[in-house]
Amino acid sequence: MNTNKARVIALYLPQFHPVPENDKFWGKGFTEWTNVAKAKPLFRGHNQPRIPADLGFYDLRLPEISEAQAELAKEAGIEGFCYWHYWFGNGKQVLDMPFERTVNSGKPDFPFCLGWANHDWTTKTWEKGKGRSKDTMIFKQEYPGDEDYIMHFNQFLKAFKDDRYIKVDGKLLFLVFNPFGIPDVKHFTELWNKLAKENGLEGFHFVASNSAPKLKLDSTTSSFENDYKKKIEGTRALGFDAVMTSNQKNAELKVAGKFKKILNSVIRRFMPSLYVEKYSYKKIIENLYTNLDKRNDVYPQLLAGWDRSPRSGRKAIVYYGTTPETFKYAAEMAVKQVENKEPDHKIIFLNSWNEWGEGAYMEPDLEFGKGKIEALAEVLDIKKV
Repeated sequence: MNTNKARVIALYLPQFHPVPENDKFWGKGFTEWTNVAKAKPLFRGHNQPRIPADLGFYDLRLPEISEAQAELAKEAGIEGFCYWHYWFGNGKQVLDMPFERTVNSGKPDFPFCLGWANHDWTTKTWEKGKGRSKDTMIFKQEYPGDEDYIMHFNQFLKAFKDDRYIKVDGKLLFLVFNPFGIPDVKHFTELWNKLAKENGLEGFHFVASNSAPKLKLDSTTSSFENDYKKKIEGTRALGFDAVMTSNQKNAELKVAGKFKKILNSVIRRFMPSLYVEKYSYKKIIENLYTNLDKRNDVYPQLLAGWDRSPRSGRKAIVYYGTTPETFKYAAEMAVKQVENKEPDHKIIFLNSWNEWGEGAYMEPDLEFGKGKIEALAEVLDIKKV
């Protein structure tokens, strides 16, 4: 579904079904719900635990859940899901079942693309367990070379040829979480484009997840944006066609001020039981975007919320006050960034569809029901059927 206002593509987490790797390190049956259900409020008015409503504590092994998710996303005006996939090198994957079933079954009939979550898996990924060492490696992200890049491409060739795959200017949209982690990234992008064309495809529209440079509060807006512009252009030079921006840290710094932000970080690291670092969601949104988000090759994020306390406890950063009303304001701000772009480039990455452990989700909960879904539909002018 491509509205005239924006192409909203929702990041999708497949961590809602048991896998042997999680059973081994976290206990049999572990999924993201394990963290979500045990969350506790950390300050007065803190909305935890978040309890799912319409879909319940679902299990992605059930195909009807994927169908229901797609129907809800359509109601919101979301164009498609960007499924995070985990390819660690040497053919090693994990949490691949939901996307593989989507491709092989043809259901749900809903657009998709892929995001490569190319980072190590350690016990810090879902935070340390009781009695567990601080940081134990589960999977090391490796880049063995061309043979593995080709294997990776071929693993998803059927998906790339699927009519549901989301395209930009006729090319396959492919998001990379850590572009600078790939040691020969320009060679990787060139090789995949070559493989795509050899298989009758137009090539890839590579998007790099790209955090803004650290803001110096004494710098001018123009100097900060010049630094950010150089970083974006440096990323483009590596073979990427666009970047997905991330400016949360700088928004926090603007809201808190330099001294308080430093103090917050020290307390959160060394004395987490004394304090919770928290920010008004609305104020974060007011400081999230820059003029660079209006570029054709820059895709802003729309935050559905932020609260990692289900994973991290008091070490988390919490954005409070996320309601359908404040989310609607955020959606309006995000749409404003893309309103003058070329139609194919009016992309907004929604963070996220179902990151319940980070408080970044669109799915209905007991407190607000489908409030965020209805708010986004209203901003995008989606008519109820």
